[in-house]
Amino acid sequence: MKQYDIAAYVWPSYTGKELRARQFWPDGMGEWQTVMSVPSRMPLKPADYEWDRKPLWGCCDEADPKVMEMQIEEATRHGVNVFIYDWYWYDHRPFLEQCLDEGFLGASNNEQMKFYIMWANHDAGYTWDVRLSDLLWRGQDPIVWSGQVDRKEFEIVAHRLIEKYFSRPNYYKINGKPLFMIYDVDNLVAGLGGIEATREALDWFRAECVKAGHPGLELQLTGWGERVSNMSGVDGTHTISTKEVVPALGFDSVTNYQFVHFCDMNRDYADILPEVYAEWARMDKDYTVPYYPHVSVGWDNNPRFRGYVPCVCRNNTPEIFETALIKAKEYVDSHDLPVPLITVNSWNEWTETSYLEPDTKYGYGYLKAIKRVFKE
Repeated sequence: MKQYDIAAYVWPSYTGKELRARQFWPDGMGEWQTVMSVPSRMPLKPADYEWDRKPLWGCCDEADPKVMEMQIEEATRHGVNVFIYDWYWYDHRPFLEQCLDEGFLGASNNEQMKFYIMWANHDAGYTWDVRLSDLLWRGQDPIVWSGQVDRKEFEIVAHRLIEKYFSRPNYYKINGKPLFMIYDVDNLVAGLGGIEATREALDWFRAECVKAGHPGLELQLTGWGERVSNMSGVDGTHTISTKEVVPALGFDSVTNYQFVHFCDMNRDYADILPEVYAEWARMDKDYTVPYYPHVSVGWDNNPRFRGYVPCVCRNNTPEIFETALIKAKEYVDSHDLPVPLITVNSWNEWTETSYLEPDTKYGYGYLKAIKRVFKE
């Protein structure tokens, strides 16, 4: 049977071990605090809105190696064989590394799965803090930490990634090159001072990987649909489209993080899928590098807000999710891709209602859908 690399994003906030996270979740359990407090906020939502789910495994600490041993076993049993860890660097130091460093890499069975890193280099505001998050909709959400870095700091980040992760035997590689994804290319360019300076920094990063014994670096871009970005590094007028950014910066492939980045999610899941498939076809046609298909479980980030956010994906049952997986499989089978990679949002984005972990609403339904498509 053909093997596929089903890579689920991991949001590493479900732990109390990151002390800096307590400004957002003071109870010391990470974003489980938000998940478990949703019912108390229901009166502030419309009468016909509900968020009727809780984690079937409970509020387990995902920085605990024993917890991750169980999750690795369940993930691989159902066909999820790669984790993509959201990775953060704020205020000159890493943030939320514990779930990867202590949990996943501390698990005795972590060699059963591959992993790679997506640098979530967006700015951090109060979206994670239910007490203050509604400021976002009033245009008053201040930046807690900037995701931008200059060249000096970029080199510190790159060396940390190379030394801590890229040489691990289960780090995901394409043609021997460690795969590394960048989430917010606009923020990267703004911090480094323009597109030319960013290309120089990325070329340097590749060379450092070669010095460390790798054949190079496989650089992946998070696609947000086709958009025009300011690539001057300042408040200038040097703008180019995403499909121009890819060759200009030397990206080797593209995938997505979430359907919401290019689709109107405020409708039934079945109505979204034709637009998703059209985006896959556009990426395949317009880009000169491989596009790896992406499937999101759904979208609803109301748990993070006291008020109502009118963008809710409806009827995203495991059965309709399975149809999207089948299409992604067909895409991989019909394209000569370097690896049979499909990205999924996500393993545990509970407060965005797009997760594979079992819950009290659908049980193991989403995981079983993956297993039916890719293992049975």
